[in-house]
Amino acid sequence: MRTLKTLDFKNIESIPQLIKDFVGSQIEGFEEYTFSKNNFQKQIQNKKASFSDEQRQILFDELNAQLSDLKLSDLQKRNLDLIKNSETFTITTGHQLNLFTGPAFFIYKILQTVKTCVYLKEHFPEQNFVPVYWMASEDHDFAEINHFKTKNGFYEINEKSGGVVGKIKLTDTHFISEFESEFKDHIFGTELILMLKEAYQSGKTLTESIKILVNRLFSEYGLLIIDGDSKALKAQMTGIFKDEILNSSLNKKSKEKVDFLTEKYGKVQVNPRDINLFYLSETRNRIDPFQDKFLVNDTEISLSGDEIVAELNSFPEKFSPNALTRPVYQEKILPNLAYIGGNAEIMYWLELKDYFDSLQIPFPILIPRNSMVFVDGKVLGKIDHLDLNIEDFFGNFTKVINRKILDDNEILKTLNEKEKLLKSHFENLKLLAEKAEKSFGNMVKGEEVRQMKSFDRLRKRLLKAEKIKQGELLDRLETLFMEINPAKIWQERVLNFSVFFADHGTQWIETCYREMDVTESKLIIVAI
Repeated sequence: MRTLKTLDFKNIESIPQLIKDFVGSQIEGFEEYTFSKNNFQKQIQNKKASFSDEQRQILFDELNAQLSDLKLSDLQKRNLDLIKNSETFTITTGHQLNLFTGPAFFIYKILQTVKTCVYLKEHFPEQNFVPVYWMASEDHDFAEINHFKTKNGFYEINEKSGGVVGKIKLTDTHFISEFESEFKDHIFGTELILMLKEAYQSGKTLTESIKILVNRLFSEYGLLIIDGDSKALKAQMTGIFKDEILNSSLNKKSKEKVDFLTEKYGKVQVNPRDINLFYLSETRNRIDPFQDKFLVNDTEISLSGDEIVAELNSFPEKFSPNALTRPVYQEKILPNLAYIGGNAEIMYWLELKDYFDSLQIPFPILIPRNSMVFVDGKVLGKIDHLDLNIEDFFGNFTKVINRKILDDNEILKTLNEKEKLLKSHFENLKLLAEKAEKSFGNMVKGEEVRQMKSFDRLRKRLLKAEKIKQGELLDRLETLFMEINPAKIWQERVLNFSVFFADHGTQWIETCYREMDVTESKLIIVAI
């Protein structure tokens, strides 16, 4: 396995312009929050000054309790002990509790988190850097996480949902036998099947399952796993949650950034609400202000200001952050320097800078995660045979198809020549028309526009005709595109890691780690 090509995010058409501008330090006010040694140096100092020994002890105690049922590697034990050291900092990524990790990019973002810690230790040897995976155990959209896809199968579970997904207990394990049928004859199929059976046992919660699986995959890399659904951790947020409930502070403090991003980029990823918190009972429901009360949406619960504050102080675990308050929660309880996330995550983090400032919590460095795609030899052979480049499949492929269909087309050459000649004639005519009455000059210009449009129409009709005539070539091109981009989106967002692990085992994970460049946001294309 080797890297064939890397494509910088700034040169990929489908990457949002906001992300391109951010990584290029083109957004005013965010220059200090991109990946650079100087920025990390500042971040280390800021976080050290703002994160207390008491917070470190709380974090250590909670992690120690949460990880007590796992078999930890020596590196994990060392990293856990280092949490108490004032020179230790975390690099964090977060993700939902997708069944068997969901799409493959889950693996990539964790490996990038680990490798970023190694990079920082090389450049700042006096400090320690610990990779952390934040489990999104309090999400309530079960349909987003209850499945995964391979090349030949779609696997899902059906459980009663409505509350936080992390507490859902597994009863439907039929997918395991289906998975076994697909992978039992692969080289590392048995290892995959054992992994699946170990993690997804009947009666285990989805939090327990993903924790077991992630630890199995990444324990030797020193990864620590944290669950934010914790009374001890949320107790540190009572003041911030109270302010959010009573004063709608996030909405107010983020308004300037939200307006700026909306004006420049058309919209924001997540629009703040009046109160950006949920209330946890058997379900997870929004908290909405109504007159002098606070209503828990879709329930009969109605609380006065004093009552909801008393509830918060007594039971902080019943209050759950939404997508916009979770970043604040994370940065409050971790000695964190940077967050590694997908483009959508980075875009909503950017909304929060002023809110972080108002809370005097250091805003972290944001790192758009690397993307990876694995292409086998047969596919590479087909690409070469069609005289294409691998990067053609990650831009506007419609343009690539049109170019191939009309390649060396004699009619197109003639059309282009005649169009060029006609333009030349009109240029001469316009020079003469300038000497005549103004309306005549306008008529000449109008006629030029009309006749040039006719050439565009002819080219479109020619393309349509050639697509019919060269239907076999068109089918080959479209089929090849789908082999590289299943479901017409990047491979990493569709296929589960098992597709690659089944034939290559841990060597595939080691290759992902080795080929990843943590200093820049790129699409990394690897021959497999």
